[in-house]
This record gives sequence, C-alpha cells and structure tokens, in this order.
Amino acid sequence: MSSTMLVVNLAISIVIIIGLILIPKLNPMVSLIIASAYMGISCGLGIMPTLDTIASGFGSMMTSIGLPIGLGVILGQLMSDSGMAQKIAITLVHAVPSKYVTWALAGAGFLLAIPVFFDITFIILVPIGIAVAKEINKPMAYVSTALIIGDVIAQTYIPPTPNPLAAPDLLGYSLGTQLVVGLIVGAIVLIPSMLVTTKALNAGLFNEEKDINHEANPLKDLANHEANSADLPKPPFALSMLPLMLPVVLILISSVLQATGAAAADSLVVLLLSNKIFTLLMAVLAAYVIAWKYIGFKKAESSANNALGAAGVALAITGAGGSFGSVIAATNIGDALISTLNIGTGSVVGVLLFAYFIGFIFRVAQGSGTVAGITSMTIMATVAPSVPVHPVWIAMACLAGGISIGHVNDSGFWVCTNLSGFTVTGGLKTYTWPIFVVTVFTLIAAIIGALLFPMV
Repeated sequence: MSSTMLVVNLAISIVIIIGLILIPKLNPMVSLIIASAYMGISCGLGIMPTLDTIASGFGSMMTSIGLPIGLGVILGQLMSDSGMAQKIAITLVHAVPSKYVTWALAGAGFLLAIPVFFDITFIILVPIGIAVAKEINKPMAYVSTALIIGDVIAQTYIPPTPNPLAAPDLLGYSLGTQLVVGLIVGAIVLIPSMLVTTKALNAGLFNEEKDINHEANPLKDLANHEANSADLPKPPFALSMLPLMLPVVLILISSVLQATGAAAADSLVVLLLSNKIFTLLMAVLAAYVIAWKYIGFKKAESSANNALGAAGVALAITGAGGSFGSVIAATNIGDALISTLNIGTGSVVGVLLFAYFIGFIFRVAQGSGTVAGITSMTIMATVAPSVPVHPVWIAMACLAGGISIGHVNDSGFWVCTNLSGFTVTGGLKTYTWPIFVVTVFTLIAAIIGALLFPMV
C-alpha cells in the first residue's frame, strides 16, 4: 500500500474515533477499538491478524501499566480520605507570606496531583482556597487559576497518573526518565504560567459581574465543609509526605547507584528500586499504615475499593490506546507519515510541533485529555525511532497537546467551573486559558530541552 493511502487511512481512523465519541456518544474505549479494526483491515493486515493485534496490544499495555495505575489511584484515594492531602496543602499555604499564598496553592496542587486524580485534587483544595481568597482579599479567580495550573502540570507530566505512566511504554524509555523530566519541566513551566495568568487577571481579564454565577454559587457549602473537617485529626506533615515521596526517592536512589557505579544496572537492588510496581506498592503500604491509624481499617478498605472503581475508565482507555498503537505499528506507517507530511526526521522542532498538534486536535474535538494524550503518543511512537532526539521530548509535546484546550466538552472544565462558582465565561478564563498557557510553555520547554539535551 502506498504511503499516501496509509496516511489517509490513519486520518480516517482518527475521524472515526472523534466522530464516534462526539455523535453517538460512544465510550472512548469502544471508539478506539473500532478505529483500530478499521486501521488494520484497511491497511491490509487481514481481519484475524488485526483482531489478534488489537488483543495483544491491549494485553501488553495492561501487563505494563495496569497494576501501576491501580496502585496509583489507591495511593491517591488513601491520601485524600485519611487527611494526608489536606495536611500537605494547609501546611504549604501557612508556610508563606500572604502575598505569595496563591503560589503555595499552585505548589500544593502540583504535589497532590502526582498521586491524586485531577478532579479529586481540586475538590480537596478548593475549600482551602476559599479561605485563602478571603484572607488575601482577592477574587476566587486567582485561587482557582493557581490550583488548576499546579494540578494540571503534575497530572499531565508526572507518573503515576495514567498518561505519563503510559508514555515510557508507548515510546520506549525508562519510567525514571519520565519522572525526572516531568518534575523538572513541570516545576519550570509552573513559574511563567503563574506569572502570565496572574498578570492577565491583574489586567482585568476576569469580570466578577459576568464571570461569577451569582444564582448558584457552591462556595458557601464548600466553606462550611472545610470548617467542619478542620477539627478532624490529620497526620503530621512529614508523615503525610512519606507515601508521596517514597516512589520518587526509591527511583532516584536506583539512578544514583547506577550512575555512580555503586551497583550494576542489572543488580537486584537497582532493578527493584527502579521497578514501578515495587515502588508504588511500597508507597501504598505506607499510605495504608498511616490511614489505618487515622481513619481505621474499615474506612481505609472502603477508600481502596472506591479508588479501584474510579481506575476502571482510565485502564480501559489506556488499554484501548495500546491496541490502537499496536495496529498502527503493524502497518509500518512511521516512514509513510514522515514522507507524506514532509516532516524531516532531522527537524526536531517540526516533529515536536506535529506531536503537539495531534494531541491538540484530539483534545479540542472530544475533550478527554487521556484519550488525546494516549492517541497522539501511539501515533508518534511510529515516528520516534527515526528522530535524533530522546523520545521523552516527543512524549512531553504529545502530553502538552493532549490537554491544550479544555472547554465545555471536558468534564474537568465543569468540575472546576461549578465548584468555583463561575459561569461558562468564568470557566474559560480560569480553566481553559491557564491550561493552554501551561501547554505552550511546556512545548517551548520540550523544544529547548530537545535541542540542548537531545540525550541520544
């Protein structure tokens, strides 16, 4: 089959995914499987080989990241339900002068969203943000914007949330690399994102008359909830940080041992400390022990069960993304994509812009950042081996594009907008705009990183 027809079939499969999600509102996992079937059959793989490839792709992805995602969501839920997450946030907010408190909220969002899902992190932090807004006498827009910036950066770029956890497996590099690059780039990107969005708010971007929902404002109820929960016993700050930092520390120790020659790359200690299942299991066990002390055995068990229910959607979409990626790889479309679209493999900037653009299109069209990120990475995985740059930079561009424009078809938009008490226009100014700013700075950081530190 010609290169042009391969690319045309890929374009049609993308339209199928978006169309099925938007028009009949089909589940994203089912849409991805149908598109995978079309891609394989239309490109000449045959019916049975296509079905086998879909199954093996799903299985391979689940083998690789199924357990880590499950452990990650249990960790986040235990931290949320036991008061660890709230303790971290409150400590950070009280540790800085009032004029820097929105930065502390962004930092709290950044830390908590590493193990905790985006919407849960926002729900945890927004009551604290209400008190902060009153204390510093600033509109809620400043608080919501700060929370969303910190929250979305960690959720998008730092494991163990689904997309950054899947990136190393889809594009072929170590989890430690994603962790280090995600942390460094995320921390760097947070600074200009906060500066730009704060400056826009200072310039009058947010109109309290038009952008606040004065008829149905939930802030009062949330504030009451925060007041009622303030007296509940919470773990100390250091203890609360333990489950959060344990996987990071273990992976970094393995990297240091390997880099200094203190242990061989194939030694048991390095393999164990760098294994994502082991590190997350240690973190979950630590969270369990702390949760047992503060909320008891039954509530801790209920918390873990609730977490696994929430993980189902992420697992299904990620697995289906693995199916789509396996079918795409089987068609050998990588070279065809490069030649047809005239993207030279030596043009690192062009490849990263294209990676961002694919994620951007999926995000705007169907809303789910998980679908957009996974799909763009599966497509770019066929191109990555030919590009003279480490695939982590391609992943960062895909991940950024995958969350670029979140608007009314994104569930996160409504969670943040409604809980903040904003109208749709208020949500566009405090959710859509800040996230777009984050992704632009991430793309710039990925391009600079790829040019200065290609790591190949």
